[in-house]
Amino acid sequence: MYLRTAQTTVKRLAKGFPVVVITGPRQSGKTTLTKLTFPDKPYISLEDPDILAIAESDPRRFLENYADGAIFDEAQRAPKLFSYLQTIVDQNHKPGRYIITGSQQFGLLSGITQSLAGRAGLVQLLPFSVNELQQAKKLPKTTDELLIKGYYPPLHHRSIDHKDWFANYLVTYIERDVRQLINVQDLSMFRRFVKMCAARTGQLLNLSTLAGDCGISHNTAAAWLSALEASYLVYLLHPHYENFNKRLVKTPKLYFYDVGLASYLLGIHSSKAVTFHAMRGRLFETMIIGEFLKFFLNQGREAPVYFWRDNKGIEVDLLLEKDNTLVPVEIKSGATIASDYTDSLQKWMDFSKTKAPAWLFYDGSQHLAKGQIKIIPWQSGLTELTNG
Repeated sequence: MYLRTAQTTVKRLAKGFPVVVITGPRQSGKTTLTKLTFPDKPYISLEDPDILAIAESDPRRFLENYADGAIFDEAQRAPKLFSYLQTIVDQNHKPGRYIITGSQQFGLLSGITQSLAGRAGLVQLLPFSVNELQQAKKLPKTTDELLIKGYYPPLHHRSIDHKDWFANYLVTYIERDVRQLINVQDLSMFRRFVKMCAARTGQLLNLSTLAGDCGISHNTAAAWLSALEASYLVYLLHPHYENFNKRLVKTPKLYFYDVGLASYLLGIHSSKAVTFHAMRGRLFETMIIGEFLKFFLNQGREAPVYFWRDNKGIEVDLLLEKDNTLVPVEIKSGATIASDYTDSLQKWMDFSKTKAPAWLFYDGSQHLAKGQIKIIPWQSGLTELTNG
């Protein structure tokens, strides 16, 4: 049994909202979570062509069959349902009546905000977290194994090679979902675009350069990137620039939600290969950023995370807003502390005049300190900083 941290949030929201919405990437465990949490509710998949045809052609009669509530999976495929659900829940505010899931956040959430605003509680479910894998005793033994395998549930509860799974995931889900969002005429070019995005994980996003490297227009690159965001494949981490405004860049950084998928797209297929790969540091950073996102999204909260960078290239990988304080976190993939690892954190503290501790996550095992800077193994750091 894999216990999901988000289940507590789903149950809480079901006590206060007539509709609970669970969204996230395909194969992140949404269907399993809803069925386990609401075993008595009928489950209806709107990916079934026959069911979808009925829901679209006669939504009122379709919903009459589920007056006591139901789970509607991939509900963004039948957007007409949202307006009718609004009427139903306004007549009867019984909490936890309908559970809606979907894997395309823009289509699903636009329907929710237009028709079910104030009536629906939202949870964004990403693949497993480190904590969830630890509880299930399925966490890979080394960091490099985790960088390759990633966090998607099927890779941890099935006997399947990660290369085979990611290859099928790309074809079965990503390419199909993207085609529903945008008109991709050249699929090979789109595949190149996705791989080029993976090569930029953990880096500042330069959309013009990305478009030029892929041989597509700036507008096409923007549309394709939005589609990847909508499908929960990539995430844009925005800079924090309320302070020292004249010195800071305002360009977001691009990250993949799942480090295993990024590694696969980069052609890194073994832990031995990733150990000495030039992208290991960026992949390690991608993994840590993803863990912070999961912590907050599992609670039904937006993630208050940013990065900081000035126009001279001095950067802190992550700023966490916690208790009205900005907590700086630097992320290093090495197992040995280099002399310059704390330079950016020290400069941040000099600029900000803060007396709060700074954090350095690294892939070693010792707990150290350098002035106000806590140097801590990344797994311990995640637990201490998010739960402390």
